[in-house]
Amino acid sequence: MQAGTLITPRLAEEAIHSRLTCLPIESLPLTQCVGGTLRENVYAERDHPPFDRVTMDGIAVDSAALRRGQRRFRIQATQAAGNPPIKLGAGEDAIEVMTGAMLPVGSDCVIPVEQLDVAGGYASLNTTVVSSPYHNVHRRGSDSRQGALLLETGTLLRAPEIAVAASAGMARVRVSSQPAVMVVSTGDELIEPGDPIADYQVRRSNAYAVAATLRRRGLARVGDDHVPDDEALLRERLTLHLTTHEVMVLSGGVSMGKFDLVPKVLLQLGVQEVFHNIAQRPGRPMWFGIGPQGQMVFGLPGNPVSTLVCLIRYVIPAIADAMRTKREPPERLALATPVAFQAPLAYFLPVVIEHDDWGRPWANPRPPKGSGDFLSLAGTDGFVELPPGPNTFPKGFVAAVYRW
Repeated sequence: MQAGTLITPRLAEEAIHSRLTCLPIESLPLTQCVGGTLRENVYAERDHPPFDRVTMDGIAVDSAALRRGQRRFRIQATQAAGNPPIKLGAGEDAIEVMTGAMLPVGSDCVIPVEQLDVAGGYASLNTTVVSSPYHNVHRRGSDSRQGALLLETGTLLRAPEIAVAASAGMARVRVSSQPAVMVVSTGDELIEPGDPIADYQVRRSNAYAVAATLRRRGLARVGDDHVPDDEALLRERLTLHLTTHEVMVLSGGVSMGKFDLVPKVLLQLGVQEVFHNIAQRPGRPMWFGIGPQGQMVFGLPGNPVSTLVCLIRYVIPAIADAMRTKREPPERLALATPVAFQAPLAYFLPVVIEHDDWGRPWANPRPPKGSGDFLSLAGTDGFVELPPGPNTFPKGFVAAVYRW
């Protein structure tokens, strides 16, 4: 791919993903793995449930006695969860059982307490009780059999997956190592929140949005730096960050101005340029390259809307792929109102996702006043990607949605 070539978002994504280096694997305690990417298959330790499991508080009886018309049972004993099974005596006997307990030997159904009257050591059934074998019983192995595949490598470990791994007896699991990510803002005009500010300066907000986006997706090793528009200082700081981080995300300094020094300095440091400029609005000047040790380096345009859009569209998916996280295709929604767009560029349009009276979701456009109007992003849910114009996209036009 020639330097300076204007490529489509799809080709940009393919160019990034074709050059990714897979992140290493580490073994971690299960309690530290939430938000991580599984890098091994997880198999069932035993049948699940591992025994015929009682699902209601009540009494366990032999259903044959019910079919014979038995409606009053002597309570023989109590079977609690976590205890070995008790054997049912005669057909007119019942065993009091608790939810989660093993089904007593000799019984095959459970009558819930709501359908019983208990007095003097006997349980009498309501006249409306109808039962059948294994009623209110979670049969052994009905969810999975021993050795069954429960979780595949590449699975994102959320609360349900953590529970599955725990049920398989895994105190530790192999997951992708999290990349160390350095977020770098460039520009003399940027002032930290809380510091005194002059009329000609602006607050440093992009870095906070980038770091928040990364952390919200479970990435904890996120660093931050601010470098003025000084070539020697930029070279010094980026040299350090390249030696200590697998991913570098820069905001600003990638366009065509006199002080847009980032591409020049990165090339001096041995970062191979993969592309510079994408046929999209906003975010056209985006830069991407690969460092000498396979580091991913993203140069995002400094305008705030451009920064956040490019981060969501390209950086987050790239990190997920480097961690070998299985990704679903983008969500697709219909536009709630028509949208006219004239430029021959892909259009990333912020939207609010709203539901109509039938519960159907719609993408309601909230176009900003420009790529510097980050205030308009507050309250939006993400953006849709529309094909290049000129075109008027009607209400109901279906487009891919990328959520913040």
